[in-house]
Amino acid sequence: MKKHNYRIIISAGGTGGHIFPALAVARAIKTMDPTTEILFVGAEGRMEMEKIPQAGFPIIGLKIAGFQRKLSLKNFLLPFKILKSLRKAGSILKDFRPHIVAGFGGYASGPVLRKASSYKIPTILQEQNSFPGLTNKLLAKKASKIFVAYENMDKFFDAKKIVLSGNPVRKEFVDMQINRDEAVKFFGLDPSKFTVLAVGGSLGARTINLALCEAVPELEKKDIQLIWQSGKNYVVKMCEKVHSDGLKGIVIKEFIKEMDMAYAAADLVISRAGAIAISELQNVGKPVVFIPSPNVAEDHQTKNAKALVEKNAALLLPDIEAKEKIGDLIMELCGNENRRVELSKNIKELAYPDAAETIARCILDMAKEKREKNGNGHS
Repeated sequence: MKKHNYRIIISAGGTGGHIFPALAVARAIKTMDPTTEILFVGAEGRMEMEKIPQAGFPIIGLKIAGFQRKLSLKNFLLPFKILKSLRKAGSILKDFRPHIVAGFGGYASGPVLRKASSYKIPTILQEQNSFPGLTNKLLAKKASKIFVAYENMDKFFDAKKIVLSGNPVRKEFVDMQINRDEAVKFFGLDPSKFTVLAVGGSLGARTINLALCEAVPELEKKDIQLIWQSGKNYVVKMCEKVHSDGLKGIVIKEFIKEMDMAYAAADLVISRAGAIAISELQNVGKPVVFIPSPNVAEDHQTKNAKALVEKNAALLLPDIEAKEKIGDLIMELCGNENRRVELSKNIKELAYPDAAETIARCILDMAKEKREKNGNGHS
C-alpha cells in the first residue's frame, strides 16, 4: 500500500471548546488515513498540554498568552512573547513541513497560522461561535477555508471561503443509544420522576449554582430530580447547602465524566451557551434552557443562544434573571410536555452529526492538492 504521509499541524487550546473539536477532527483524519502525521501546537501551561497527549497526539508548546483586560505588567511582556512565539512557530513549520495548518482557536493559533501563511502553507480555520473573536477575524483574511457552525457568518468572513460544517463533537454524543431509565438509575435516581440536568461548564457557573440553590426546596416539593454538575469552584459550598437541608433526589458532582449518561437521563437541561455545549445538545436533541455567561468576549454566548431561540429550538434566560426565574421556568416546562417535545425536535434538526468527518475530508483533500502541487510536498 502506498504511503500518503500527509503532514498536518493543528493548533488548538485554552478551553475544551477549542480542544475537543480539534481532537474530534484529528481522530477522523486518522480513521480516514492512518498514515497521516498530525502535530498539535498549543500554549505552554494551558490545558491542551495535558489533554492532547492524553488523547495520543504529540504537542509542542509556545510561550504565548492573551491580552489581560485589566492593567497588568503581563501586557508589557506580550509583544516579546509574540515575537518569540512567531520565531518558534517558524522553526516548527520548517522542521515538520506540514501540507496544511488548521486553527481551532486558542492563543497559539495566531502565531502558527500567521507564520504558515507567510510560508505559503494553506491554512484553515474552525470558528465554533456565532460571533468570531478578533484573532479569527484577522487570520481569516489569509485562510483558504473557514468552517463554521452557524448560518449568516458571511457578515464576518468571505462567503467564498465559508463551509457550514457544524461543530465537531465527541462520537458518544452523535449516535446515543442509551436508554433513559437505565441512565437515571445510573445516577441512583428514580426513572418515574422528572429529571433536570444542570451544567455550567467544567469550572461551574456561579449564577446557575446560586439560582438552583434557591430553587431546590421547591423542586423537592414537586418531586423533581436534579443531576447537578456544580464545578470544582463551587462543589463544597453547594453540597453543604443541600445536605444541611437533607434534600433527596439530588445528585451533585464536581465534574460529570459520563456526560452521555447525564444527557440520556435528562428530561430538561439547564446550561451555559458555549459553542460545544450547544453542539452536543443539538446532537442529543434535548429541550434546554440556556443561561449565557456574561463574562465572555463580545457576549458571544448570548449570540449563540439567540441563534437557536430564533428557530424555536431553545429557551434563553438572561444571567441577571436566573436566580429569580429558574424555579418557575423548570416547573412550567415540567408541566408542558408538548413544549419540551417541540424544543427537542427543533434543536435536533440543527445538528451536524458529520461535522468532524466533513472537516477531516476537506483537510485531507487540501493536503493532497498541496503535495501534488509541490511534488513531494516539502513546504
